[in-house]
Amino acid sequence: MFIKNRKISIYNRPFIIAEISGNHKGSLSRALKIIKLAHRAGVSAIKLQTFDLDEMTLDLKRKGFVISDPKSLWYKKKLYDLYKIAQTPKKWHYAIFKLCKKLNLTCFSSVFDLKSLKFLNELKCPAYKIASFENNHLPLIEAVAATGKPVIISTGMAKISEIDQLVKIFRKKNNKNFALLKCTSTYPSDPKETNLLAIKKLKNRYKCEIGLSDHTIGIGASVASISLGATIIEKHIVLKKKDGSVDGEFSLDPNEFKKLVYETNNAWLALGKNKVQPSKNEKKSLIFRRSIYIVENVKKGEIITKNNIRIIRPGNGMHPKYFRKIIGKKFNRNISKGTPLNNNLYK
Repeated sequence: MFIKNRKISIYNRPFIIAEISGNHKGSLSRALKIIKLAHRAGVSAIKLQTFDLDEMTLDLKRKGFVISDPKSLWYKKKLYDLYKIAQTPKKWHYAIFKLCKKLNLTCFSSVFDLKSLKFLNELKCPAYKIASFENNHLPLIEAVAATGKPVIISTGMAKISEIDQLVKIFRKKNNKNFALLKCTSTYPSDPKETNLLAIKKLKNRYKCEIGLSDHTIGIGASVASISLGATIIEKHIVLKKKDGSVDGEFSLDPNEFKKLVYETNNAWLALGKNKVQPSKNEKKSLIFRRSIYIVENVKKGEIITKNNIRIIRPGNGMHPKYFRKIIGKKFNRNISKGTPLNNNLYK
């Protein structure tokens, strides 16, 4: 379980994860400050990234080991150098987990290699994340599934057949406590490529909790995902915008995270029930709907016409659907203007 009394469920209130990644900028004190501000913003959990650099890639400048896309935030950077900047040193984990425990805030981590999984197990990490770029690392996934702990898996770049394989691993290991996150693995992600409608497909196909790992700018995509059934939202958090943090371009600052928590919770509350009927409080407003009223002083025996009755507010009179049927009938008594019409007033 991630937080007290919560297990992965498709009916859950939004679980908001603040991903620190490399936005600590190599400073433990900065990482701890981010956590404190994230806690004030009301997040459900803090997520780290735990990996051994030499298990991630090789320190080479050869083709493939250097980012060659001119549109990338990290153009011309070596993978090794980028991951070195983004790395959260393992010795920091003790202080980070200690602070989160003090704040009663869940802390868990994305795990990228078997050595790091062993370390996190020893640290009693309560849950694990499989990042999109690791969702084809089947030996790692098998080992993570075997822990029996809750696991969140990002599905970026994966085909349905690959996700089928991932889910099969967890079910084979008898670990039913897993969730899938719709993810577009571009940084930042273009809303036009986010394809939130896939959340419904994932939910129907795998019958598990589905969320969104959101790399778009802002909170729009995250809030919209709630209406499609997302119950987990993961966004990167930065101490200050434009401070040169490695993932700062698509991260939220603490104030934005506060808005994210507030708006996603409102979106979830607004889902309500799958019924079309007046709500409990809405029934109080029924009095202000239209109904049939007598709009002139009338005498007994006078014929009902369009001139002496009208469909107006409030709603104390007969339903408007009877308006045409009663035209031509006669009032059975003298009645003053402003009286709601009912069956006892005409014949």
